[in-house]
Amino acid sequence: MTATTAEKPTAPTGGHPQRWLILGVICLAQLTVLLDNTVLNVAIPSLTTSLAASTADIQWMINAYSLVQSGLLLTAGSAADRYGRKKMLAAGLALFGVGSLAAGFAQNAGQLIAARAGMGIGGALLMTTTLAVVVQIFDDESRVKAIGIWATVSSLGFAVGPLIGGVLLDHFWWGAIFLVNIPVAVLGLVAVLALVPESKNPLGDRPDLLGALLSTVGMTGVVYAIISGPGHGWLSAQVLAPAAVGVVFLAAFARWELTVEHPMLDMHFFGNQRFVGAVAGSILVAFGMGGSLFLLTQHLQFVLGYGPLEAGLRTAPLAVSVIVLNMSGVGAKLVTKAGTPRAIAIGMSATAAGLAAIALLGGHSYGGTLLGLVVMGAGIALSMPAMANAIMSAIPPEKAGVGAGVNGTLGEFGNGLGVAVLGAVLNARFAALVPVAAASLPAALAAAGDDAERGRIADAFASGLETSQLVGAVAVLAGGLLAAVLLHRAERSAPAPAGAAPAA
Repeated sequence: MTATTAEKPTAPTGGHPQRWLILGVICLAQLTVLLDNTVLNVAIPSLTTSLAASTADIQWMINAYSLVQSGLLLTAGSAADRYGRKKMLAAGLALFGVGSLAAGFAQNAGQLIAARAGMGIGGALLMTTTLAVVVQIFDDESRVKAIGIWATVSSLGFAVGPLIGGVLLDHFWWGAIFLVNIPVAVLGLVAVLALVPESKNPLGDRPDLLGALLSTVGMTGVVYAIISGPGHGWLSAQVLAPAAVGVVFLAAFARWELTVEHPMLDMHFFGNQRFVGAVAGSILVAFGMGGSLFLLTQHLQFVLGYGPLEAGLRTAPLAVSVIVLNMSGVGAKLVTKAGTPRAIAIGMSATAAGLAAIALLGGHSYGGTLLGLVVMGAGIALSMPAMANAIMSAIPPEKAGVGAGVNGTLGEFGNGLGVAVLGAVLNARFAALVPVAAASLPAALAAAGDDAERGRIADAFASGLETSQLVGAVAVLAGGLLAAVLLHRAERSAPAPAGAAPAA
């Protein structure tokens, strides 16, 4: 049966008169959401002490936010299209503010994990609606520049989280890293209600609630198994049972999405080599970066002995490298000159080299870490524009929002999985070298009998960090090569007609 002509969304013919002011508001909201993906990393020692949190608790504090957010991104985007992007953006800011308030005054690890999950719901609404609003208020001529600024803010939020967290922790207690979100959320909510025009598609796809449930349970089960592996043993029932539940739910999710009339995730996208290559690269960059920053802040504080502010400042070269190269347009120029596959291969190879430099050269001094951060930032700045270009050119224009939602969902999943996997590698290596009963490095050091034993424990932790960083580097390099190969093959094959739906 031939497909009917797709109804094309109406693009704005002229920009909104206050579009640049609205963009500033949107970028502020986006920055706050993205900061919460990394700002918690630098607070790990404070949380370990204040809340008596184990390594697994810390990982869940980080993963609760990213897993809930990734599980709801596509559903939130569908709801925004159907019920109104302005309404969903305002609701996201309100939920994010309330969740931040609860997190700031949490009394134990369980309360903080629950608050972070609530923040993830607001974050999902914010991440899907901000880009949708940008597309609506800018005309064709200025939209590319606006999306470029939005993307730069996204990179900035990911990179400067440890720095901002360090500044706050140097002057206030750990709850300040959440309470600082509240005035931003209030300001953003007032500005959205006053400035942002409402836009929606009343004929849009219905939210796929069952798909959201299946994907969230599936991803949670798999990541829980990875987190629990080092403590319980990889072949124990406590690990195999949630892993099996996760795999079954993810398989059911894939099957459901192939049969439902309005799928949350169009599985036919994965028949497009160009899309698969770009998404694979995006996932593995998030995997390596999320896990790397989780490990790096611990390395700077636990091994090299820096305080929270000093550790945050020493991650700044990563952010500076990303900002300078993004704002100068070097990444976009590389895509134009070398082509998308080569640009991704070059950028992700540089990112992997930066991770390897941190692992091999930064063990006992900051010099190797500095080199690795600069190289890693350059790799991110070079590869991100190329991957965004690959994703958006691989799908029909009328499904661009869905494609961006898929990329965001899998990127968030990659970030959470990176924290879980690299954290599990660290725990396994640390436990193999120092078979102690303590649940964290500070506890192991406190239980040590003398300085020699404490030195041996610190060296074991540093060795575990090195192994974990190398695993992250290999993952990023593999992602870059896979993406480049698939994109190159897709470009060599005969192009399909624009907007044509793949055969079921």
